[in-house]
Amino acid sequence: MNLNIVATILLTGVGATLVMDLWLLLLQRLGVPTLNFAFIGRWVGHLSRGRFHHRSIAASEPIPHELALGWVMHYATGVVFAAMFFLLEGISWAQQPRLLLALAFGLATAVFPLLLVQPAMGAGIASRKTPSPIRNCLKSLANHAVFGAGLYLCATLLAARVA
Repeated sequence: MNLNIVATILLTGVGATLVMDLWLLLLQRLGVPTLNFAFIGRWVGHLSRGRFHHRSIAASEPIPHELALGWVMHYATGVVFAAMFFLLEGISWAQQPRLLLALAFGLATAVFPLLLVQPAMGAGIASRKTPSPIRNCLKSLANHAVFGAGLYLCATLLAARVA
């Protein structure tokens, strides 16, 4: 794998995650509750101690530097998702990005929080143990669709820079 491919994957993954974060910031400004990245850090911190599932991640023992760890994991996940996307579509997609493919992939990545992370944090599959599971699922889908749009936007900007 050459350096240009690695750079494309990194820049696209970080950029798409940043687009998602701007979306989350907008939601917060509009009064919509969003994910607390400290809980992601707490969950990851407990993974290193051999604990995968929690009744409630909010009630679990805090981990030192959990907020920073949560943000690092959030961006690392974005880069991993970008790498998976390029494995599926090929790196040539970055030269002629297509929005629908990126949106579909972004939506598909929502499977990860809905079926793995939320249950492990105590919210149940697809947030079923929360007061508003449908709303939470729709928020996850929207957030991940925005990530997909971010993949497209970043690839388009990178392609324009190279051209």
